[in-house]
Amino acid sequence: MKTTAASLQNSLTESEKSRGPLTEALLRLRKNRIAAAGILIIFLFLFMALFSQWIAPHDPLAQSLYDKLKPPVWDEGGTWTYPLGTDDFGRDLLSRIIYGARISILVGIVAVSISLFFGTLAGAIAGFYGGRADNLIMRLMDILLAFPAILLAIVIVAFLGPSLRNAMMAIGVVGIPRYARIVRGSVLEEYGKDCVQAARALGAGDARMIFVHILPNCLAPLIVQTTLGFASAILEAPALSFLGLGAQPPTPEWGAMLANGRALILRAWWAVTFPGLMILFAVLGFNLLGDGLRDALDPRLRE
Repeated sequence: MKTTAASLQNSLTESEKSRGPLTEALLRLRKNRIAAAGILIIFLFLFMALFSQWIAPHDPLAQSLYDKLKPPVWDEGGTWTYPLGTDDFGRDLLSRIIYGARISILVGIVAVSISLFFGTLAGAIAGFYGGRADNLIMRLMDILLAFPAILLAIVIVAFLGPSLRNAMMAIGVVGIPRYARIVRGSVLEEYGKDCVQAARALGAGDARMIFVHILPNCLAPLIVQTTLGFASAILEAPALSFLGLGAQPPTPEWGAMLANGRALILRAWWAVTFPGLMILFAVLGFNLLGDGLRDALDPRLRE
């Protein structure tokens, strides 16, 4: 019996050791309840964004002045025609919130793509070549980090002109230093490893060393930062729209809806409450997923 138990234990240990890092990370992520909650919230917002034209009960831009400032269905005077009420133009709040998820996801994708591409490129060049290139790039990143993120985004949008496209570009530029610093540190760590030096000895070019031998080993912190970057982008875009520098009326964007309902907060609390809750849950979902990914990809937790 002891021999059988020992052999079973050894076989289990060998099977665990045979798992790759990605498999172990996925197993830990599946067991993480915080990450599961984040994935569920993100899935709901993705569902709203992808199928908004089918699940929204009304056209988000359709106005009905006879139905303006209708309260939610559970409040006195509410109706099932407008479950979450209407705004001061009689537009259905639920439909505008559903379509707003599409805009928020789009903002996150575009802004994070800009930050990820340019930040990874800058960090890889700085960490790989060092010297003057490193000093020049990282001092530029320090200058960008010296400004509060939202203030720098306001300056960029004010220079380019208020629009949703310019807001996405500004948010993307603001996020570049975070990725650059992460990639630079990872490249410096990977550059000294034997496999990279062996590739150099075999005659691999700089581009091959960076994109084949170094950057693939830097994916773990980049994945976590990308997830958290989505949360930051979804939070900063409504802030710019609230200030009138992002999405312009009548675009159904959550920040613009907050700005429009600001004057109605005492008469129509639902006009600002529900868009604010959508921003809260969207940011919460990506933050929870980012925390779960950070725990799952942490090599210290593989034992």
